[in-house]
Amino acid sequence: MVNRFSRDKGPSQRQLRAGELIRHALVEILTRENLREPQLRGVSITVTEVRTTPDLKQASAYCTPLGGANGAEIVAALNRVAPHVRGLLGRRIDMKFTPSLKFVLDQSFDEARRIDEILARPEVKRDLERR
Repeated sequence: MVNRFSRDKGPSQRQLRAGELIRHALVEILTRENLREPQLRGVSITVTEVRTTPDLKQASAYCTPLGGANGAEIVAALNRVAPHVRGLLGRRIDMKFTPSLKFVLDQSFDEARRIDEILARPEVKRDLERR
């Protein structure tokens, strides 16, 4: 499996803490703020993970709309309002710099569903039961 953080090691504790701090603040912003983007009205968005660069100046927020419908359009709308969200984020977190934000569609749920479907196939079940 390819490590999505870097080639030799994972994120530092500092990056992990900052990512969680940003994730919690983003959830609050997406839940409570009016972002003035028509495609985001009435949509519940799950922020599953936030990854930061080692200098903490850029953050990628992995998110998915509840139910998974129109994911690409929702992420595009989030990226359009990212500068505004960054301003709101700066008021909620205590960091030296507020990172620039990039929203990314989280496809891990789709991947998990695909793996479950593979494991549910009769020929795979048969092979697993032999062990």
